[in-house]
Amino acid sequence: MGRLITIHVFSKFCRYLSVFLLNFTTMRTLLTRIITRIMLTEPFTPAMGIEAGIHTEGRRRLVVGLGNPGMESTRHSVGMAVLGALATRLGVADCWRGDKHVSGEVIVSEVQQTSVVLLRPRLLMNINGVCVAKAARKYGISPEDILLVHDDLDKPLGKIALKHGGSARGHNGVRSCIDCLQTDVMPRLRVGIGRPADRSSVERHVLGRFSSEQKAVLDSVLVQSVDLLLSQLSPKDSKQDSQSPSSPAGGRQTAEKRMERKSAETPAENSAAAQS
Repeated sequence: MGRLITIHVFSKFCRYLSVFLLNFTTMRTLLTRIITRIMLTEPFTPAMGIEAGIHTEGRRRLVVGLGNPGMESTRHSVGMAVLGALATRLGVADCWRGDKHVSGEVIVSEVQQTSVVLLRPRLLMNINGVCVAKAARKYGISPEDILLVHDDLDKPLGKIALKHGGSARGHNGVRSCIDCLQTDVMPRLRVGIGRPADRSSVERHVLGRFSSEQKAVLDSVLVQSVDLLLSQLSPKDSKQDSQSPSSPAGGRQTAEKRMERKSAETPAENSAAAQS
């Protein structure tokens, strides 16, 4: 009899716990959206000086490394690592500057006569979209010209791929960008980090750091990622991108039905076996 009572109490506890967790998740999502809307209603300051000049010269591109500030070396912030490698390749790694108007750090550079803004958000991953939307507004950049770089659990370390718009596929940073920009047309460079091999939680995995063995693979991934970014930022590729079909604002269902085009199956994939 006592055993049955214990089982009943435990079952009731699990039921209440599941309801609490569901409500907690819902409340957290709602709170995130409220914070996002408040931050996006802040007064807009027009660009000045060199920032104003970017509005008058041809096509402009925005490259964003999604991640968490202060946690740049974690798997979840690998997009920031790629952006840092791109800045180094362009010779502007020492030019990062904080910009309170976009809640992030920016570099204004040029790639083969294409004006490029590099952005490292200074807000948490779940609201990275606020920084992206503010930067797009400040520099007059269209959503289809925003290239998001982020981690991907469903790809092993050593594999990267380019996705042309579509759903967030469970990535909170990408979801935030879609919500804030009100469209899902932004191309994304997805950098594989793999799923945890053991039973450790996904959250612990993405917020963890790469092992020494994985860092060797990551070095190759960074090189390949920068190569791909530069090819996408060149004028001829930009022109091709502008002619590619894109979903309208809020057209997530259409985008989800669209076949994912992978323009990069890089040699870095061959290094995936080296991950621990």
